[in-house]
Amino acid sequence: MSKHITNHKPKDFAELLNVSVKTLQRWDRDKILVAKRTPTDRRYYTYDQYLEFKGVSNDNEIFRKIIIYYNTIKEKNNIEYFCKENNLVFKK
Repeated sequence: MSKHITNHKPKDFAELLNVSVKTLQRWDRDKILVAKRTPTDRRYYTYDQYLEFKGVSNDNEIFRKIIIYYNTIKEKNNIEYFCKENNLVFKK
């Protein structure tokens, strides 16, 4: 039996992450942290999503999302090149 709750209501998940429910809703809408949906279309979050948000996967691999802003096409191209050379994922 798992020692972690596997599914969290938005209110409980927001408390875990120390954000508001409105922030979770915005992140879901903006595809930053997409909620799972029940058959009745209610949002819920999983423990794996919590680990991913914190930068740790279930198999103890460490990964992080890094957000980089750029102002020019040249900067964007340099960032894309850097990501490609270092085996990193670049998402627009």
